[in-house]
Amino acid sequence: MKQLHESGEDYLETILILRNRTGEVRSIDIVHEMNLSKPSVSRAMSILREGGFILVDDGGYITLTEAGKDVAERIYERHRLLSKWLTAIGVDEKVAAEDACHIEHDLSIESFERLKEHFNEFFGVEN
Repeated sequence: MKQLHESGEDYLETILILRNRTGEVRSIDIVHEMNLSKPSVSRAMSILREGGFILVDDGGYITLTEAGKDVAERIYERHRLLSKWLTAIGVDEKVAAEDACHIEHDLSIESFERLKEHFNEFFGVEN
């Protein structure tokens, strides 16, 4: 299993989001969702496939492997909680989503877990 860069994590998160939204994902869906070029997405899908994070069937439909799903769910959980936290302290929703996208990749497991506990205690909700 290869180590992922931030962009790889973003692709996996996007695949998870699209799968949850529409039930199936193709490269062109990722192109539109992330506003990227077809060649960029094609190259990224090749890298993710070679790394064991996704499978692509003969119809071009993309599914996450267990490893890919683990990464995507971890990043998406971070994104959701960080976005909620930032908006709760008064940051504009769009800015909060953009900032969460940057922070989600660099925050340690320990810091995220403490932030999640604090958020859930303070707001009395699960992220």
